Amino acid sequence: MKISAIFAAVLMFASFVSAAAQTASAPEKPLTPFEQSLTAAEQSFIDAAKKGDTAFLDRTLTDDFSYVGSDGQLADRRDMIDDLSDGGENLLAYNMKVIPLPDGAGIVTYDVVVRVPPAEDQGPPPRYQHFSTVWIKQGGVWKMQFHQKSVSHWGDW
Repeated sequence: MKISAIFAAVLMFASFVSAAAQTASAPEKPLTPFEQSLTAAEQSFIDAAKKGDTAFLDRTLTDDFSYVGSDGQLADRRDMIDDLSDGGENLLAYNMKVIPLPDGAGIVTYDVVVRVPPAEDQGPPPRYQHFSTVWIKQGGVWKMQFHQKSVSHWGDW
């Protein structure tokens, strides 16, 4: 009786290990064209922030654009362009996901590691953050309408 219980336990464990191995090696679901276009738009924003590309921001932010910085303060279009005009936003983005919204809009949400030097008299920004951006289509072109930075870990510089 004890041997059959042990055998059953070993068999059950082996089936769990086999199922876990199959799950771990399952290929990631390919992105839809909608997801591809929004992740490409978001990556273009990240690249523009790194370079200080104000022309990109000027043509990509909607007129009513607003954003919430990692400090929790609400800012507008002009503030975003001014904040990023110097460039140097060295962001490592990962875990990017797209959430569809009605009317063909979408949210791109992802984690980032912020790798920037401390600002004078302010210290560095929180290193681990979560970004979310609302994208809408205007005239067949993706435009940023809202962006939010949320701190994931305080004190991790």
